[in-house]
Amino acid sequence: MSLPPQIRVLQRGWLSSNNILFYDEDGCTLVDSGYVAHAAQTLLLLQHALEGKPLARLINTHCHSDHMGGNAAVQRAYGCRIGVPVGEAPAIAAWDDATLMLSYTGQSAERFGVDDTICAGERLKLGGLDWEALAAPGHDPYALMFYQAEERILISGDALWQNGFGLIFSELVGQAGAFAETRSTLEVISRLDIATVIPGHGAPFGSVGRSLQSAFQRLDAYEREPEKLARHALKVMLSFSLMIHGRIELAALPRFLAERPIYADINQRFLNLPQAELCEYLVSDLARAGALKIEQGWLVAAA
Repeated sequence: MSLPPQIRVLQRGWLSSNNILFYDEDGCTLVDSGYVAHAAQTLLLLQHALEGKPLARLINTHCHSDHMGGNAAVQRAYGCRIGVPVGEAPAIAAWDDATLMLSYTGQSAERFGVDDTICAGERLKLGGLDWEALAAPGHDPYALMFYQAEERILISGDALWQNGFGLIFSELVGQAGAFAETRSTLEVISRLDIATVIPGHGAPFGSVGRSLQSAFQRLDAYEREPEKLARHALKVMLSFSLMIHGRIELAALPRFLAERPIYADINQRFLNLPQAELCEYLVSDLARAGALKIEQGWLVAAA
């Protein structure tokens, strides 16, 4: 996928979001910084990509741990300003663990300071191009996307991937309205003239209409049967935990899930499975999908 030369996508994986670097004469800008456990890798990738140029600022599409976990390390290394969506700023300033869903999900991030806030409708200069910040509620109520009209590029964060979108957390934790917010965000995207989407995870892609069609179909299915979202979410959360820890002892899985409240909350709200049955379902389904392996009594993240 061809992008202007002043834009470079450092494609990561699923534990760490993509990092998007913009080259400007007066200082570069980075969008999203990955997960805290990958901070050293992020710094090495960034050092290589900057080629000695200064990093002036770092901005986040939203403040989930896989997008802002490297913020503090990047700021220490480069002295850059950090900008976040305006709705995220109070939780970051207070380092509100509950709102940031850190211990709740068994995830972590290093505390950082916010220098600037970004509002929907605001214009930003990135890589010598004018971008518009667009509200993207759904996966995160305060998330933003960034759109460049002339080059027809959308930085979508987790609002749209080539084959889906991020978990709709608000619905999962009992805050109604996020299905409608997700649909509204997808409709905003559908009205834009887009040649290339740079997602939060996965490679940049075209064929936006096909991705949107798939996303709307998935959302329709979740609205009809919210338990489908719940089952998908529990598998995603366990896969993410395995990426963090590398492996989890199979016999200790019930305790592991119990120590991370999101699993019990989703199960109680949507499925009501006995814990043993929940563990069996998660392990068998993820193993069948190739997302984990069982090796000598351990659950191991698939390579």
